[in-house]
Amino acid sequence: MSESDIDGWRTGRGEPVRYFDRATGEIREEAIYGEGAVRWAYENALGRVALDAFVSRLFFSRLYGWLMDRPGSRKKIASFIAQYGLDPAEFLDPTESFGSFNEFFVRRLRPEARPIDPDDSSVVFPADGRHLGFPDLSEVPGIFAKGQRLSLVELLGDPALAERYARGSLVISRLCPVDYHRFHFCAAGIPGEPEVINGPLFSVSPIALRRRIEILAENKRVLTRFDSERFGEILILEVGATNVGSIVQTAEPGKAVAKGDEKGYFAFGGSMTLLLFEPGRVELASDLVEQTARGRELYARMGERLGTGTRIER
Repeated sequence: MSESDIDGWRTGRGEPVRYFDRATGEIREEAIYGEGAVRWAYENALGRVALDAFVSRLFFSRLYGWLMDRPGSRKKIASFIAQYGLDPAEFLDPTESFGSFNEFFVRRLRPEARPIDPDDSSVVFPADGRHLGFPDLSEVPGIFAKGQRLSLVELLGDPALAERYARGSLVISRLCPVDYHRFHFCAAGIPGEPEVINGPLFSVSPIALRRRIEILAENKRVLTRFDSERFGEILILEVGATNVGSIVQTAEPGKAVAKGDEKGYFAFGGSMTLLLFEPGRVELASDLVEQTARGRELYARMGERLGTGTRIER
């Protein structure tokens, strides 16, 4: 096993992206959708010029999203399923029912395909994806690369809120285009009004984030303050990315939800959700913390346990 297998932070230019699969206990290599284009944009000087001038602009992603909404895009569905090994038996609707690639992309799954951890003391992953977990943000050596720190003030746009969560726990869930792209509530509670924070749409691939973590605090994102009796206030952020046509909220603000209920979905593209917990409220799962300490993401599905509450009374 090479040094980059042991320490994910050291993965450099041209190196594959690896993650730990919770279900199998194996280290896997990620199949990156459009990898050549992503590497060119973020690892090539000319590509970075094009990135700033064109690719990261909102109109580019809106145009791509519009194309994925056209009926002709449905011809991509069968090859996409075959290439990335998706299981149509999980889909709530039959494959032939999708009128466009985006309809397929935002597909719903059968409830039994994503069982929700039943323990009242657990918090669950909000989405399928590759996850990082940091028990105390003030002690983070780096996010996606050593020495990279994320400014909560810039991420949240609120200095007082940033100070409140400065020693809190952070869970980052990165969705690839091959993943199920609906996101859900990590616990039972009451969501507040989603706040849209506008910005560009850079890629959230590790190829990009290992070079500039500030992307997370610049990209278009949605912030929801979520009131949970069991876990305190949780900050939920959905972060857009290149080729994400939109971030759609389907839950009703102010209405109580159960753990695992749907919150919304991302239209076409890779994307990311972030959860911020108040200090001392949640103990993150040991495998999540261990893999993050190695600089490696942990793959798990929506509804699986990400941590356990440490207090019962508020």
